[in-house]
Amino acid sequence: MKRFILSVFFTVLCGQVFAITPEEQGLQIVQEVDRRDIGFGDSKSDLKMILRNRKGDESLRTLTMKTLEVNNDGDKSLSVFSDPRDIKGTAFLSFTHALVPDEQWLYLPALKRVKRISSSNKSGPYLGSEFAFEDLTSFEVSKYKYKYLKDEVFNGIDCFVVELYPQYKHSGYTKQQTWIDKQRYIPLKTDYYDRKDSLLKTLENKGYQQYLGQYWRADEMLMTNHQNGKSTILLWENYKFRNGFSDRDFDRNTLKRSR
Repeated sequence: MKRFILSVFFTVLCGQVFAITPEEQGLQIVQEVDRRDIGFGDSKSDLKMILRNRKGDESLRTLTMKTLEVNNDGDKSLSVFSDPRDIKGTAFLSFTHALVPDEQWLYLPALKRVKRISSSNKSGPYLGSEFAFEDLTSFEVSKYKYKYLKDEVFNGIDCFVVELYPQYKHSGYTKQQTWIDKQRYIPLKTDYYDRKDSLLKTLENKGYQQYLGQYWRADEMLMTNHQNGKSTILLWENYKFRNGFSDRDFDRNTLKRSR
């Protein structure tokens, strides 16, 4: 009997020693999401942006996006609009960083000048869409703190629900809650909470396709603003990876040449 009691005691003790906190579990889940997306090199895709107002009226914009994976830092991306005519040639360049403020520039062909986006304006809307400038940077693990909340089924898929707390200055969000597919470790839905801790927006990622046998990309991203009734849909097409891009394809001079 004494041996049995000791066995139970050590089992309980070991369970306490090796148990992880919700914060540690949230971090581990997100680290696995990040690990599975490392190594794609670079990518290029065509993109349709559909803006929808609260009445349901729509307007369409088309653009191309290039991304360069950067070792030991955040990715670089360049977006160039081709339609409609009034914003043709508008280009957006973003350097994401893990521990220092992101760098972002916007080229406005009508003014023929490059405008740097202030770090205090990252929460502003991106060219009238429901995406903020801070939504359009690559995901870096160290930019947030995490907490595992629960397991939950979303659209028939078993998910982890993890809460993210921005650690960078001037974020428009107090927190985000994201539903992560347990099998593929990809985000299916994210709720964004504003500075008053009220639900502001929801992003749904749909139609995932796998590329190079490893990397998952959504065909459709729907951002719905619950406070103003507007939404923005991003439709991704013609993904191509490992194009041989370099830093020279993502400098400030590229903004003016990109049209």
